[in-house]
Amino acid sequence: MKVLGLDSAGGRCAVAVLDGERIAAARAEAMVRGQAERLMPLIAAALAAAGVAPAALDLIAVTTGPGSFTGIRIGLAAARGLALATGRPAIGVGVFDAYAQAVPPTARGGRTLAVAVESKRDEFYLRVFAAGGASPPAQVSPRDVAAWLPQGPLLLAGDAAARLQAQLSGRDVAVAAGTEAVDPALVARLGRARHAAGDAAPPRPFYLRAADTTTPRRAAAP
Repeated sequence: MKVLGLDSAGGRCAVAVLDGERIAAARAEAMVRGQAERLMPLIAAALAAAGVAPAALDLIAVTTGPGSFTGIRIGLAAARGLALATGRPAIGVGVFDAYAQAVPPTARGGRTLAVAVESKRDEFYLRVFAAGGASPPAQVSPRDVAAWLPQGPLLLAGDAAARLQAQLSGRDVAVAAGTEAVDPALVARLGRARHAAGDAAPPRPFYLRAADTTTPRRAAAP
């Protein structure tokens, strides 16, 4: 099965082509803005390097958030456009799940896993993955993170993990290596697993706060 994995929800554009269990090609560029101009060329470059035509894809998997509003929309638009052009299904993968899957159970060492995603504000996007299951995702202010997180040793993952660790001085906290950015190959694998399990829902954006917009001022009555 050939799967294209896409991520532009965070601080970069990243693409991977999965051919069975093999990563046939991967491309990534760090960027705060400009994803609209770079994501499609990166997709084209990865597909060319993998020797896979768009029509030969079986599935497109894309991150749905949380993260950058603009980046999420660009990734979803690219996935939907490719799905429409090729007739192949597209499926969404949550950013929290992608980061959590990057940490194997053996690496946790008895610690509770907490995934911290950048909000581009002071707040953190947080979700805890414990033995009993995952917590609801939440937007948490810096002053509340210590109380919000469970007691005991923690292992942090995600692009805001280092920033969160600095907020938790005095606690037994470690940061999982290699989880500073979403791995698009993992996005492809998670999408493939969900598709195999019968998940056919089209990808939809997942936000934890409202967009930064200004409501137009109502015109004064004549």
